[in-house]
Amino acid sequence: MVSVELKAVSKSWGGAAAVDNVSFTVEGGKLVALLGPSGCGKSTTLRLIAGLEDSSNGSIAIGGRDVTRAAPSQRGIAMVFQNYALFPHLSVAENILFGLKVRKVSRADRDERLARAASILGLAALLERKPSQLSGGQQQRVALGRAIVAEAPVCLMDEPLSNLDAQLRVEMRREIRELQQRLGITMVYVTHDQVEAMTMADQVVLMRNGRIEQDAPPDQLYENPATIFVARFVGTPPMNVISLASILASGGTGLSPPAHAEPGSLAVGIRPEMTELTDAGIAADVVAVEYLGADTLVETRIDGQPFIVRRPGKVRAAAGDRIHIRLSQAALHWFDLKTEQRLVLD
Repeated sequence: MVSVELKAVSKSWGGAAAVDNVSFTVEGGKLVALLGPSGCGKSTTLRLIAGLEDSSNGSIAIGGRDVTRAAPSQRGIAMVFQNYALFPHLSVAENILFGLKVRKVSRADRDERLARAASILGLAALLERKPSQLSGGQQQRVALGRAIVAEAPVCLMDEPLSNLDAQLRVEMRREIRELQQRLGITMVYVTHDQVEAMTMADQVVLMRNGRIEQDAPPDQLYENPATIFVARFVGTPPMNVISLASILASGGTGLSPPAHAEPGSLAVGIRPEMTELTDAGIAADVVAVEYLGADTLVETRIDGQPFIVRRPGKVRAAAGDRIHIRLSQAALHWFDLKTEQRLVLD
């Protein structure tokens, strides 16, 4: 299985850094998601790996071989684009085999690879259709089929599910993950959707402003966010992050902040589901209540700062009510408001 390694890779346009000193490793046979908001540099990073952009600094290795200046065709990768990039005048079979024909792969080999890909993806009955005759999910499978027949050990995907409806995205997430594991492909998957990243990836590289904010398995991003940005980006609803001063001003007691930190520069982080409603505690004003069936989201303000409580079942509260919240010390995360970094208790 082939690994992918980036070392201090940067890309600038006109003096502005789109990717700034990015380093991470994708182990062979693993799926790594590049996650982040629009404009964070994740798609540019993928294009640098593919060779579609030239890096300004740093090095890129695929399978231990330096490919920093190699042409895309020499990198041993397949790529699935956001818009699928299907030729409308070609049939499904012709679209899947287009790259192999360009590389002059023999007819027998092409037919064998096509049959195998069509069987894996359930496209056997659709091979003579044109892309316009296919649903969004079927077009996505054709794009995947083109990547499969290339038999490249590394597959790059640039937000491949963004054009699909919500239910189809769920189905395709499962299919792509199952396909990646079955074929042992090393995959780098770009997405702005944290649910895709959290459910599919072995490792998540969360980016912000061209830099890596945190590189960790999905559970570590959720349970131990390295910064305030990670805490607020990962999780639905996101982690509550509120200044310690506001907690204390609203009746919060019994909290044990890091001994080495200045209390005035501290923020408290806690997941909405780790909070409790009590008769006494931190005073909060209810702004809105969303009953979701299995649980209820109560949006509040504590000393003017937003704070969400998530409780099972139905919560009897309404906008304008004052409620009281208790925080569990064991569930707290501490952040420095100046650096936005997570602090570790002594």
